[in-house]
Amino acid sequence: MKVAVVGGGVSGLTAAYRLRTLLGPDAVITVCEASGELGGKLRTVEVGGAACDVGAEAFLARRPEALDLVHELGLTGRLRHPSGASSTLRAGGATVGLPKRTVMGVPADGDAVADVLSEAGVRAVAAEPYLPRVEPVGTDVSLGGLLRSRLGDEVVDRLVDPLLGGVYAGGADGLGLRAVLPVLANALEGGATSITSAISAQLPDPAAPPNPAPVFGTLSGGLATLTTELAARAEADVRLGVPVRALTPRDGGWRLTFGAVPAAHAPAAPDLDVDAVVLAVPAPAAARLLADVAPAAAAAYGEVELASMAVVALALPAGTALPDSSGVLIGAGERTRDGGRFTAKAFTFSARKWPHQSDQDGPVLLRGSVGRFGDLSALRATDDELVRRVREDLAELTGITAEPVEARVQRWGGGLPQYGVGHGDRVARIEEAVSALPGLAVAGAALHGVGIPACIGTGDAAARRVAARVAVGS
Repeated sequence: MKVAVVGGGVSGLTAAYRLRTLLGPDAVITVCEASGELGGKLRTVEVGGAACDVGAEAFLARRPEALDLVHELGLTGRLRHPSGASSTLRAGGATVGLPKRTVMGVPADGDAVADVLSEAGVRAVAAEPYLPRVEPVGTDVSLGGLLRSRLGDEVVDRLVDPLLGGVYAGGADGLGLRAVLPVLANALEGGATSITSAISAQLPDPAAPPNPAPVFGTLSGGLATLTTELAARAEADVRLGVPVRALTPRDGGWRLTFGAVPAAHAPAAPDLDVDAVVLAVPAPAAARLLADVAPAAAAAYGEVELASMAVVALALPAGTALPDSSGVLIGAGERTRDGGRFTAKAFTFSARKWPHQSDQDGPVLLRGSVGRFGDLSALRATDDELVRRVREDLAELTGITAEPVEARVQRWGGGLPQYGVGHGDRVARIEEAVSALPGLAVAGAALHGVGIPACIGTGDAAARRVAARVAVGS
């Protein structure tokens, strides 16, 4: 039996690994990755001699998929959790603590955001329970539109957007309520009459003991450790730098046709015939490959917009003092002292956030994130210019002016899918169309979540689907 996995990120490598565990040692598994390396957005590099993640840096540890996989792969000894240092927010020209009584920045009451909003903004939040009952959500609505209509613009601009920028590199106005904040959608459908009451009901009882389980996790040595282990355990034939140009049904299976690699001046690789295929690629590639075999799925993939971003990793000299927080989020409307815009949308003070990165004798690591959906202006800068601008933002926000031991820029063009209004319907159309094609399954960040656990979940489910099909056909 032969199976191809198209896409070598965490979704695809999870699928390849799960296929190996399900199909056994005799299965021929091929991973096709268009770029020159495996791992996708889980990329770890050395900065100043220390391992630093320049893509995703953590996973949600209160979802089971990533944590269970870490244990299954025998990586438990590498598991690390944050220090407990709190996050901060640049709001209204001041750096303040991230409010506690909120869910993705949406407040339970006006008092929760008194340090973040203006007096008028706080009054708008406090008055929200007395507005007419929230209109039915229906199939879906813009998260930003709903929040602005009920809580005012400041909640979105100063709180919700900075938090969403770290997840999607997008803002609430362009994202759908059901996909991005399903707990709020469900609460409103369940009878909540206001946004604030719906959020309040989601918060833990202050009298109850706190949940001892850490919220986030990562791996010592970097998250690329996870994808490296998945690739090793999959024991797949890996084809790097070989783009798949076409996917065609053939004799009860599938034929993959490869394109030439212009930079290498090499001819296209021979066609590959397999029994089943897992597509774990970004939305544009999926749309292209499915255009002929599943046009409805291709059309739905084509509706998924993408955001680009960059991570600027800085290794500062040993002993450089960082603020006493895990990082700072910066709203798009915040301004520098001279009235200009900040280039960075967030900083992560890695040496504060992660105890295993706080070596007193080693470099002091931090990351600046750049790039928002619909605004490519900052990303047009050269790497050197981007480092300069991010360092200027760092100096203004923290007073840190130390010359880095080393700086690295990692760009992610089109790296983050936007879960716009109606995203759930798009995913349903994709999965319905693909389910009609035996031996084909899809996975990846464009479907059920952009985080690592969600991607792992789609890869695992896709592998189980095609493995079941191969088993029936054998």
